[in-house]
Amino acid sequence: MDDEARWATARRLLHDHMLKPEDRLAGLLLLPYAQWPAVISRLTVKDVEERDGTVRIRLGVVPVELPEPVAQLALQQVEVRRSHAVLARSDSPCLFPGGQPGRPISAWAMGERLRNFGIRLAEARSTALFQLTTELPAGVLARTLGLDITVVVKWQRAAAGDWAAYAAEVSHRTSTQE
Repeated sequence: MDDEARWATARRLLHDHMLKPEDRLAGLLLLPYAQWPAVISRLTVKDVEERDGTVRIRLGVVPVELPEPVAQLALQQVEVRRSHAVLARSDSPCLFPGGQPGRPISAWAMGERLRNFGIRLAEARSTALFQLTTELPAGVLARTLGLDITVVVKWQRAAAGDWAAYAAEVSHRTSTQE
């Protein structure tokens, strides 16, 4: 997904009040924060915290501060979350309740909802990871987004263009062919 299309979709999710707030929040956790639908679907109300006017969400070990209006979408979801199988508010601990009481929405259903906005999940996540790995140290990114450090380091190398490794690989291929 090209960066311009990703940010255009994010702007739509930020400002289009005709869209369901839970869909807006889920999309805004994927596009800038590189979260898979499986991770988004498993979030609980305890993963969202408000303290001293600051809203944070726990995606990894260290909570991420949410900017406005994403922060308000997260707080709204905590307050009015409901299952699509039930019309009333849910008492589920899940931030995105599913059709079965006390269970989260399935990763597949979450992915389908995001795809309905034209979001290509793998491409959007890859684009977000490329951008994030150029801006943040691997350790910080791994702890805040709940990613494995080795995965983040690999993404950082790819995003930064690890030309030394590439040159070594090409050299190795050339010498083994001879």
